[in-house]
Amino acid sequence: MVLVSCERPAASVQAATTPVATPAAPDSKHEVRVTGVVQAVHASKVLVPAISGQYNRMTLTRMIAGGSKVSVGDPIAAFDATVQMDAARDAQAKGDDLGHQADQKRAQNRADAEKRATDLKQAEADLAKAQIELRKGPVISDIKRLENEEKARIATLHVESVKKSNALHDQADAAALRILELQRDRQRVALERAQTNVGKLDVKAPLAGMVALENLNRGNSMGHAQEGDQLYRGQPLVSIFDPSEMRVRCSVGEPDIEAIAPGSKAKVYLDAYPDLVLPAHFEFASPVASAGLNSPIKTFTAVFRIDKTDPHLLPDLSAAVVIEPKAATEISKK
Repeated sequence: MVLVSCERPAASVQAATTPVATPAAPDSKHEVRVTGVVQAVHASKVLVPAISGQYNRMTLTRMIAGGSKVSVGDPIAAFDATVQMDAARDAQAKGDDLGHQADQKRAQNRADAEKRATDLKQAEADLAKAQIELRKGPVISDIKRLENEEKARIATLHVESVKKSNALHDQADAAALRILELQRDRQRVALERAQTNVGKLDVKAPLAGMVALENLNRGNSMGHAQEGDQLYRGQPLVSIFDPSEMRVRCSVGEPDIEAIAPGSKAKVYLDAYPDLVLPAHFEFASPVASAGLNSPIKTFTAVFRIDKTDPHLLPDLSAAVVIEPKAATEISKK
């Protein structure tokens, strides 16, 4: 009994000091999945040219095929320039005619000015002669002297009248010449405008890349622009994008924004091609969250740059971006 009573406490102590095995904690890795739209980093939309003047509709005469690759300055589309060329010819003809009229008026003004100068010199000569006759006053009769004074007064008034008349005639001639010159310049401006419009009707590529046709309203349906269509200024024709640099613009919920940081890696899955997986990395995000009307959930706009090119990668494709769990775990630990 003494031995048994002495052994039991040792067993209990040993049992108390033996560590109890606990199950291993599962890995807390998780992934963040967001959706977005594929966009091109470098893209430009080509519109129907906005030409000067009251020209509402233009006829499309040439259109590039969708999916074509272009360089800077390559022709994209062309519109009928008949109206603009006719306007340019009319403006040039009217401008030349007004230019000849201005030259003729300028020569006529010089001739009239010379004639008026001659008349003024004749009036001044008559005044000088009358003033000479006034000097004979002491040696001639009173009647003759009064006649000479009257002649001198009339000659003086005539000289003043001729001077005023010449000044007014000079102003009138200069104004008439200026009107012709302004009309000629207006036709020159119209000619330059028509020539500029003719140049705008040949649409060139603003950047190098691939061409994607834009949908527009064609009567009662939506479709691509075709040759022969009557288009309005400002309507979209094509979009040109550089397929070598693409990105995905996503809307990230406020709870998931913690999983995104500079250097985060992600994988992009295209809804149109489920088997295609492309690597990407986080580029930037908007600093301010926005929410819909009466919605308590706020979202941030985030952009992921795709690191790999693929011929299936086109703008406006819906895509899913999955942030790698490793990046999400590291961010959560921090």
